[in-house]
Amino acid sequence: MLYLWVKALHIIFVIALMGGLLVYPRYKIHQLSSQPGEPLFETMKTASDRLRKIILNPSLVLVWVFGITMLVMNQSLLGEAWMHVKLSLALILSGLHGYFIGIGKKIDRGVDTVTARRLRMMNEVPFLLMIGIVIMVIVRPF
Repeated sequence: MLYLWVKALHIIFVIALMGGLLVYPRYKIHQLSSQPGEPLFETMKTASDRLRKIILNPSLVLVWVFGITMLVMNQSLLGEAWMHVKLSLALILSGLHGYFIGIGKKIDRGVDTVTARRLRMMNEVPFLLMIGIVIMVIVRPF
């Protein structure tokens, strides 16, 4: 029964993380369409900062805490090839989180290191990674 609670919490925080990863770049795209000091820039800066502190960062940590807890509780999963692919995709997703946060902080400082077009394209990557992760967990193709 405890395992199912841990699994439920893992899924809850995966949903929160995915929501945040899909919204955060959009805030930054809007921020790029204005200049530092302008109302839109400051509003998007504040909104994305809150999203990062309240949803994104805590969710990422809790996803990993509950995910690792499940692996400790059911170590046989580590012998499955699909789990290795899932963990690899989850690591890439975590790295993408860091990439988005890094770009976001530069945008907040007024440093344009990325174009809005590139950020729009990158905004689709978390969804594609999630598709791969869900297929690995549900279909277990290997």
